[in-house]
Amino acid sequence: MKRFLVISFWVVSILLVAIVLTSLGYRFLEALFLGSMFLPGALAAKYFFPKVDFKNRWTGIKDTVFIVMGILIGEMLLFLIAHYCILTFRENLPGPEWDWPDLPQILTNPVFLAIILTVLATGSHFFESWLDRKRPTRPAPITFTSDRKPVTLPLEEILYVESNDDITTVIATGDRRFRNKTPISQWEAILRPHFLRIHRSYLVNKAAITHVDGDLLYVDDLELPISRKYKDSIANSFPKGPLEGPTGKV
Repeated sequence: MKRFLVISFWVVSILLVAIVLTSLGYRFLEALFLGSMFLPGALAAKYFFPKVDFKNRWTGIKDTVFIVMGILIGEMLLFLIAHYCILTFRENLPGPEWDWPDLPQILTNPVFLAIILTVLATGSHFFESWLDRKRPTRPAPITFTSDRKPVTLPLEEILYVESNDDITTVIATGDRRFRNKTPISQWEAILRPHFLRIHRSYLVNKAAITHVDGDLLYVDDLELPISRKYKDSIANSFPKGPLEGPTGKV
């Protein structure tokens, strides 16, 4: 059901974009074809941006710029190809010759493309987050590589993820630790919404949090620091004092 709703979101979004594109002189089916060209860029933005790691600020900014440029250039090429396909199709239609203009400049305007792609990608993110809250499902096990060996863990067995320079450590129940090179920002994208970012170096399983007190968060008897950046959001989510998990105190 959730997958159907997500697909429906994209279908409705492309239909709305197609309605906007009809104002440029395209017939509706042509505008629908052109509107579908936004889909690869929006999905690419949704996939790649969460992987950007700002642990090194300048590296993060550089990666962001490269992703934006790559997506915008790719979208412009897609619109050129799509417009040429429409032109070719119209020329092959019977009847009088079609007077067809060049590709509208707005479809190669990076600001316009960025706005549409941002609206689509951001709308998809918030819609899927809303679905996760309204229709929670049991999360699938997480599979990753640790010391060149595949590891599969149920989500409830992962207590928190710790980042230390280029190495990320997954701390699991039973005092198990797994070294991994996936950036914590990517872990955050994978584990959302079941995990909470409390620090640039820590990502904690919400179900494993037993206590929050000021600048400290507790997973059983283990203290983890809460950075100023995340303090307000955590304070609003968890009142001071012990927390109760779904089956009692975690």
